Amino acid sequence: MYKIKTYNKISKIGLNVFDDKYTVGDEVENPDGAIVRSAALHDVEFPDTLKAIARAGAGTNNIPIDRCSEQGIVVFNTPGANANAVKELVIAGMLIGSRRVVSAIEWAKTLKGQGDEVGKLVEKGKSAFAGPELKGKKLGVIGLGAIGVLVANAANHLGMQVYGYDPYLSVNHAWNLTHNAVHIFDIKQIFEECDYITVHVPLNDSTKNLINAESIALMKDGVRILNFARAGLVNSDDMIAALQAGKVASYVVDFPTDEMLDVDGVIAIPHLGASTPESEDNCAQMAATELIDYIENGNIVNSVNLPEISMPRSGKARVCVIHKNIPNMLTSITGIVAENGVNIENMLNKSRGDYAYTMLDVAEANDEIANKISAIDGVIKVRVI
Repeated sequence: MYKIKTYNKISKIGLNVFDDKYTVGDEVENPDGAIVRSAALHDVEFPDTLKAIARAGAGTNNIPIDRCSEQGIVVFNTPGANANAVKELVIAGMLIGSRRVVSAIEWAKTLKGQGDEVGKLVEKGKSAFAGPELKGKKLGVIGLGAIGVLVANAANHLGMQVYGYDPYLSVNHAWNLTHNAVHIFDIKQIFEECDYITVHVPLNDSTKNLINAESIALMKDGVRILNFARAGLVNSDDMIAALQAGKVASYVVDFPTDEMLDVDGVIAIPHLGASTPESEDNCAQMAATELIDYIENGNIVNSVNLPEISMPRSGKARVCVIHKNIPNMLTSITGIVAENGVNIENMLNKSRGDYAYTMLDVAEANDEIANKISAIDGVIKVRVI
């Protein structure tokens, strides 16, 4: 039996992926795996039994990635599972950020009680909420991952001229991107030429405050900016100043912060990007599938801290080793297997930064082999499946 701990309310459709070999719940102790949505795990002490954490969503800021790597805990996310939900809200954000729909609706409420005069007042006041159409405008998409590509394609269908920037564009995402999109190699061109800019990159040291006073200064007057990725990608003080100066016409953000609330020109949405039943189901199903494949087969797909590695089973036993990415490690591991007279039928080794992962399918394996491999300097965790 395997144990899965849930840290949030997880979709039943996702949890149903686990068969009767699994015990699943928020009260589970000494789990083999965990599924989390938004719960903060930075102060959680993980038991030695924990092999993997799956985030039912794309961002993993709520998980202590470095500590997990040091403890040999694989961290998964679910890229693309909520992409359509976010894409739809981004398109809605462009529309409400252009046509001043939110302000207009709030103004219309103030006409309550005016009786037969409402129609006349509407016609008289509606001009204050006029805004441009999307068709024919230039949209800059920064980050062409699962969400960015869908946004680019949808905007293309709406008649927008799409400019895409992503120095790490994958082959798969490139194949899915509309051929009408212009691939930009210098982000300054996005800033300088686009009427709308939407950001879809992870938050890290290189992307923090990506939108700031310097980049805003390069933009067109009246630019409209959308942020459905992370609040820290945009410098709040610089954005407020740009809105007050009229440089930025509107800022639509799905990650409200205290300083951005009730600011004229800011449309703050309470993190609704992935808040659809379809998205929650998709993320939970993907997270469960990732955990099962790793726990039962040792395969790693969609990890944020260890290399992607998958291999069909070919031996009676599989030895899985998480270790530091240092010289002679592979020789040391295979040497121990050979010393015990065990034949290696298949093997795969990949690295990612400071860490690496080795899978060996062998004719047989036992605790003695596992213990000897565990004793190698630089080995973090060993499993025999």
